[in-house]
Amino acid sequence: MDKLTKYSQLVKEILTEYSQYKPANDQLEIQSIFDEEKGHYQVITFGWEEQKYVHYCLIHIDLKGDKIWIQWNMTEKDIAEELVRLGVEKQNIVIGFHPPLMRKLTDYAVG
Repeated sequence: MDKLTKYSQLVKEILTEYSQYKPANDQLEIQSIFDEEKGHYQVITFGWEEQKYVHYCLIHIDLKGDKIWIQWNMTEKDIAEELVRLGVEKQNIVIGFHPPLMRKLTDYAVG
């Protein structure tokens, strides 16, 4: 299995796990969205909170080049560390929501 196929599989496993959580508000739904052709993966939450409709992204991950880009993470879990535990090298993970100057200060890839 090539590296990008493996990364896609790992990302889908992680995001599928997150989409199984049940929000405390039963009016909300959590959904995984996978665009494998273009390398985009998201978990979104949507529905009603009292009289207000909400729709937001919990997690957004892209496969760009030969790296996993964590574009957004609104969960309490460290998805980058989860990927490392699953065998992804830190040099192949980019924390995309951090500015490039800040990325240089981490063990992860700059871009």
